[in-house]
Amino acid sequence: MTTMTAAPTRLATRLAGTDQRTYVIAELSANHNQSLDEALRLVDAAAATGADAVKLQTFTADTITLDCRTAPFMVDGGASPWEGRNLHDIYAEAHTPWDWHPALFARARAHGLDVFSSPFDASAVAFLETLDPAAHKVASFELVDIPLVEAIARTGRPTIMSTGMATLEEIEEAVAAFRAAGGRELVLLKCTSAYPSPAADMHLRTIPDLAARFGVLAGLSDHSMELAVPVTAVALGARVIEKHLTLSREVPGPDSAFSLEPHEFTAMVQAVRTAEVAMGTVRYSPTPKEAALRRYRRSLFAASDIAAGEPFTSTNLRSVRPGDGLHTRNLSLLLGTCAATDIPFGTPIVAEHLPSALRPEVRP
Repeated sequence: MTTMTAAPTRLATRLAGTDQRTYVIAELSANHNQSLDEALRLVDAAAATGADAVKLQTFTADTITLDCRTAPFMVDGGASPWEGRNLHDIYAEAHTPWDWHPALFARARAHGLDVFSSPFDASAVAFLETLDPAAHKVASFELVDIPLVEAIARTGRPTIMSTGMATLEEIEEAVAAFRAAGGRELVLLKCTSAYPSPAADMHLRTIPDLAARFGVLAGLSDHSMELAVPVTAVALGARVIEKHLTLSREVPGPDSAFSLEPHEFTAMVQAVRTAEVAMGTVRYSPTPKEAALRRYRRSLFAASDIAAGEPFTSTNLRSVRPGDGLHTRNLSLLLGTCAATDIPFGTPIVAEHLPSALRPEVRP
């Protein structure tokens, strides 16, 4: 494995670098239920959660599949939420009308959010370019569409690529195609393409490996319903988190069953922010609050009245709290020697209480 160094990736005006906060994307997908008003409300909800960006999906049923009713075009994925349905019908229901895009982009920008989309063919790439998106996103299912990857790369936009279902060789091929076509700024997202994804299938340790192996920033496209999953991803170095957002799972829709409601998305963002702050830096010195408590650690005190010339013993000399006396490391050195002065009970032991010959050996 070749380890590469990740260059900072700029998504619009935000730098999703290792010294910056995690870039959180609210995926709107098909949760608008074919209502522009609901789509706009989703953008408003995303802004209220504290997300950094909203993402759309740009395709039509005809650009993504064929209107065909034969067996290959019927979903038979077992536990899939789309089991038994025809692909063309699903995508016709799920697509975001292209004439909505300007309004959705404008609403997101009014909130100060980045906004971009997953184009599913070259015509979608060309259309999105007219809207000046913050980035482009390669969906997991499209990672193997090398001509699409190349078309996205040629735009020069920062690109986020999900890796659900992909083998390492497929990821290598897509990344190589992206770079050969002129793409530079790339983020790879670990993704498990199950809806929803069980926590046991997330394999989040892949995130730092993606970053090291490809020399990119890495993150998580999360279809789980567990708050701990994105938080763990951040702890492992994820710099981008993408989650689906819905106004309500009670409203049926192609993606609603594995999407977070606004209050859940808000809790996730807050947990991610807490996690990234808690990660901090490598530090072995006390914090300011800890420093104030250091005086309550143990040190050496007179545990009874000690007369001048009386030997120090384990009875009259003890390691106790607080920390005003000599360090406890000196206890064995002092035992058996004699006090230089009278020392009242409860007095912290200091160098002046010791024989002058012993004082140079005492360690603070």
